[in-house]
Amino acid sequence: MADRVCLVTGVGPGTGAALARRFARGGYRVAMLARDSTRLGVLEHEISGAIGFVCDVADAEALGETLSAVRGRLGPPHVVVHNAVGGAFGDFQTIDPGVLRHNFEVNTMALLMLARAVAPDMIAAGAGAILCTGNTSAHRGAASFAGFAPTKAAQRILAQSIARSLGPRGVHVAYVTIDAVIDLAWTRQLHADKPDDFFIRPDDIAEECWHVAHQPRSAWSFDVEIRPFGERW
Repeated sequence: MADRVCLVTGVGPGTGAALARRFARGGYRVAMLARDSTRLGVLEHEISGAIGFVCDVADAEALGETLSAVRGRLGPPHVVVHNAVGGAFGDFQTIDPGVLRHNFEVNTMALLMLARAVAPDMIAAGAGAILCTGNTSAHRGAASFAGFAPTKAAQRILAQSIARSLGPRGVHVAYVTIDAVIDLAWTRQLHADKPDDFFIRPDDIAEECWHVAHQPRSAWSFDVEIRPFGERW
């Protein structure tokens, strides 16, 4: 896999960084996309074979330029994980409509642009994988998630449409729903009364994404749901 490339959007300190580490450990060269240049610089030093690209995926022009830069420097991606997320709290009467619009750009439109950019090379190769990391909001709209859930639901349905188009041409598309609280410093503070097994670990999310990206062709998944063993659902 020395010549294989994995592109990950939304590389933060949790899931994004874990994904970069897992695919780098598996022999991929990893293109890490994020807005924070400092964080990307730290991760570049920590992860052998990973290169940071500063990019706001909500900016379609910037995203297109970044994808061209990744292809020019590393080659066409064999695996893409759209992990960038735009979120907000508030019900339909209180949210800023502009926030909903921005979250749609991050969660849904960026997926469209990513898929359109990488699909031609994957189709030509007859192989490749495009994954989205989602959450419970992709399946139901809680009252306080009016500025977020609609965009994740749209993202999941778009991913399904892309899967139905690309699957017969050898490209695997899957949606990984994370039905849990991810183990991060701020979530630990927010849920300080919760035991360790309440949280889902970023490394375990990354391991499942690795598995889905490498499923045999005779047994591809689309909807994948992961949660801690104690999670009520």
